[in-house]
Amino acid sequence: MSSRRAPSILESFNYAFEGVIHVLRTQRNMRIHFAIAVAVLVIAVAVGVSRVELIVLLLSITFVLVSEMINTAIEGTIDAATTSFDPMAKLAKDIAAGAVLISAVNAVAVGYLVFAGKAADKSAEARAVFERRGDPRDTGG
Repeated sequence: MSSRRAPSILESFNYAFEGVIHVLRTQRNMRIHFAIAVAVLVIAVAVGVSRVELIVLLLSITFVLVSEMINTAIEGTIDAATTSFDPMAKLAKDIAAGAVLISAVNAVAVGYLVFAGKAADKSAEARAVFERRGDPRDTGG
């Protein structure tokens, strides 16, 4: 048995936050994903997405961020365990990167489905306003 004591709940959360901060500081793709996530959430609130749409966006965003973190952990583990090129190590890294790609494509599809409808609604509203007032470009000729 180990003589080490288990970390407290507070210490466990601290370790988790350190991991998130480390990935944000060291991984360019994570910073890109995070920035896009913040922008998507700001836009979602600005255009007034429904509660269900917001939940779906949050799940998609979480899926991408978690995939990126798992990919980073796998790559770090492989780098620590290998000292030379190993085709299986490359394959494991490629598979982890592929998981991130799939989650990102899913997030783009979800974003499209949520925001395309909102854009169509706004476009229809604008068209209706022009039809009621008359198009200012119409010179009557």
